[in-house]
Amino acid sequence: MTGREEMFWQPVFDIEERPDGTILMRQQGELGEVPRALPDRLVHWAEAAPDRCFLAERAADGSWRRLSYAQVLDQVRALGQGLLEAGLGPDRPLLILSRNSVDHALLGLAAQYAGVPYAPISTAYSLVSTDHGKVRDIAALLRPGMVYAENGAAYRGALEAACGEAGADCIRLVSVNAAPGDRDYESLRATAPGAQVDAAYAALTPDSVGKYLFTSGSTGSPKAVINTQYMMCSNQVMIADSMRFLAQRPPVVVDWAPWNHTASGNKVFNMVLWHGGTYHVDEGRPTPEGMTATIRNLKEVAPTWYFNVPVAWERLVQAFDADPELKARFFSRLDLMMYAGAGMAQHLWDALRRHAREATGRDILLTTALGATETGPFALFCTEPQDSPGNIGVPAKGITLKLVPNDGKLEARLKSPSITPGYKGAPEVTAQHFDEEGFYRLGDAIRPANPQDLARGFLFDGRVAENFKLATGTWVAVGALRAKLVDHFGGLIRDAVIVGEDRDFLTAIVLPAEPAPDAATLRERLDSFAAGATGSSTRICRIVPLDSAPDIDRGEVTDKGSINQRAVIRNRPHLVEALYEGGPEVIGD
Repeated sequence: MTGREEMFWQPVFDIEERPDGTILMRQQGELGEVPRALPDRLVHWAEAAPDRCFLAERAADGSWRRLSYAQVLDQVRALGQGLLEAGLGPDRPLLILSRNSVDHALLGLAAQYAGVPYAPISTAYSLVSTDHGKVRDIAALLRPGMVYAENGAAYRGALEAACGEAGADCIRLVSVNAAPGDRDYESLRATAPGAQVDAAYAALTPDSVGKYLFTSGSTGSPKAVINTQYMMCSNQVMIADSMRFLAQRPPVVVDWAPWNHTASGNKVFNMVLWHGGTYHVDEGRPTPEGMTATIRNLKEVAPTWYFNVPVAWERLVQAFDADPELKARFFSRLDLMMYAGAGMAQHLWDALRRHAREATGRDILLTTALGATETGPFALFCTEPQDSPGNIGVPAKGITLKLVPNDGKLEARLKSPSITPGYKGAPEVTAQHFDEEGFYRLGDAIRPANPQDLARGFLFDGRVAENFKLATGTWVAVGALRAKLVDHFGGLIRDAVIVGEDRDFLTAIVLPAEPAPDAATLRERLDSFAAGATGSSTRICRIVPLDSAPDIDRGEVTDKGSINQRAVIRNRPHLVEALYEGGPEVIGD
């Protein structure tokens, strides 16, 4: 590729410091023209590059099923017509329960083309949950006219739960293993497109609701984040401004991350569509078994833009060490590596940068960012090369970052055209998430990487709502402490819940790795962690292993696998009591 100046933005900022310590930071210049709606990009590429592959996934025989832009548009118009004939519309949305797939993508695009909002729902709510409580809550809120599940047998309980809440006229759409009363997906796709769907497409506006994305629901029922066409399109204009190389050649992506999450469902998928690229649905997962599929795909498809979570990057590094051919293939045309979802350890950061240089003779940007479902998600992004992980970058063009002093930290708030207008059916909750100047409250604290130069980016400084005080009045930065504890244990624990609000000292409930390490090994790591503490706010005195898996139905874990600190403490009082009163399972003094 060409030089950094042509590949990435070179932002310049206006910064305002208020007397109360609040800081406002915004890139100079205007965002630029924002197109009307995402389906316009599909129509554009179907005309400009009709034969270029847009969507690909593994078929049952192991080959790649590929659809061109022209083929996708043809199927989108047919499916869109079918949705409208089935009675769907702005007030009767489509609910998608299933995993990522080409058919899932076609339905989502068809819904947007036809002006039908759709909501992709976490598969954990259907396949892990035992009571389908979150599926019921979502269906009761949205009242969908149709619910889609690729496999009718696997999703039967969730299908029945959703349609039971939505009403008797809700249509169950199924690809395989249909039951009596289900509609077959192929019959919907066989609908002849006509004037109705084309009129609906022509009537789209920037204010049209494209989709509802649900927050993780770790503190109760998930909230439906409204995603308008303007919100999603403006976010893509920001992405294009920051990563200029995307316009120089269409991106090629191999991606597993679920589309019910904004990171992949909005940022990555829409980024590929925006630039006329190719999206390969990766059936793998960041697990030992799932990585086998991912590595197989990466041996065949060299990405130009690649994202994964740190645990998967760790396994890829091991695969690069063992397989030089995979390593050469993976890096052969890569422009950017990105991680998110958890902190990245320094040794992994160093290994990835080393592999990139060995494979290509040059540095490839390794980076991360900060955003939320409510922000589009693209908000802060780092394009400055770093020697260590953690820098989440600077605000994108069109975004104003507001830093508000909050108990010794800087709370981040954002104002942007890509911010959601609110949560469906929840005006009071919406109002709570915006301050008096209209800034969205991220709930995150961040700190400058260089306090003398904010343009050097920021570091994540914990969730504001998670932090608490010890009985001494000392503040505890839970997010940073939890990350350090997990990192220090070096793979012996998967996560931790920090305990100690209004107590004299800190303790933790830990999730051991599998197989579980012995108590002596955990004690040794705990002692060395305590020895490095700088005070009561960073010293963990005791730990206790979690006595059963976190329960998604009780809000202890999100569909992303993130632990809800307060829910675990609330639901496990016996473990908290043991930490402070003593018990045989407790490790530490």
